[in-house]
Amino acid sequence: MQPKIRLSLNYLRAHIEALIFCAQEPITLIDIAKSLKELLGEELPDRVILEHVSHLISKYEDDQYAFGISSIAGGYQFLTKPAYEKTVNILLNQTSRRRLSRTALETLAIIAYRQPITKTQVELLRGVGADYAIQKLLEKELIAVKGRAKTPGRPVLYGTSDKFMQYFGINSIDDLPLPEDFAPATPASVTTLKESEDED
Repeated sequence: MQPKIRLSLNYLRAHIEALIFCAQEPITLIDIAKSLKELLGEELPDRVILEHVSHLISKYEDDQYAFGISSIAGGYQFLTKPAYEKTVNILLNQTSRRRLSRTALETLAIIAYRQPITKTQVELLRGVGADYAIQKLLEKELIAVKGRAKTPGRPVLYGTSDKFMQYFGINSIDDLPLPEDFAPATPASVTTLKESEDED
């Protein structure tokens, strides 16, 4: 259905651009459509919105912009381009942004590749307790409860969240690298890693 109100391309595109810009998390096509419907009083076809989003994505691919619109976690979000990653990291370090510990990263990796998974299964794979790491990942909303296992005691099942995909800049779990993509550690790299751990 074509909208009754004849809107200029620039007018509509600017409002879509503003919605993506102000969204603190990736904004979905559904949320964009709902916002525009409330603004205009009528519903716009998805294809029209997608056309404008595609145009904006192309617009910000120009080198004059330090940021662009990325499709991640099922939505759209403005992100700094890789060329400016070092500069942004300097700012993040200056503001003391807390990073995930090695323990939390290991736990998160197991959950991401084995989900849904129970805490006991995570601990069996890591060989150590996972209570603290799982609690921290839940607080950061990188994992979420996905139900309960159909085993005695009905333990909680954990899996990754939409925020996990946003955090790592991927659009779905399928975008994670396959285990076989990881290069095996060479004797030299193992020695380097061991020396690094000894220094810590």
